[in-house]
Amino acid sequence: MGCADGDKRAGPDARAQLAAPRQRGQQAEDAACERLRRAGLRILRRNYRVRGGEVDIVALDGQVLVFVEVRCRRHAGWGGAAASVDARKRAHLVLAARHYLACADTHPQQPVCRFDVVAIDGARLRWIRDAFDAPGRVRPGWHG
Repeated sequence: MGCADGDKRAGPDARAQLAAPRQRGQQAEDAACERLRRAGLRILRRNYRVRGGEVDIVALDGQVLVFVEVRCRRHAGWGGAAASVDARKRAHLVLAARHYLACADTHPQQPVCRFDVVAIDGARLRWIRDAFDAPGRVRPGWHG
């Protein structure tokens, strides 16, 4: 039975369930931006996408260019939001950051860069500054 014959698989409830994670992700990014702004960072770009990678937020912290990954989980089970920023995800983020640096004409000199993670588990927002380096190595003291 196809959709035209009364198949309800693509009905309004299914669409709402598919949109819910995207909506939560957008809310998480909004909350992260607000937290960063309150701390004095200037948001330059959101959702910078290139083939093979994405940066959720690009911001300036004084003269430091900050690439931020935002992760959201309903609860901290299975390691939580921070733990979900695995080596593969870090590599994708670094790839997008390198592309941003190569293409952004707003930074004529090579700026000092930092990779941060904003991890949201339920209602708890945790901002992990300088979470990993450009080769994707996690900084000492951060266990995700």
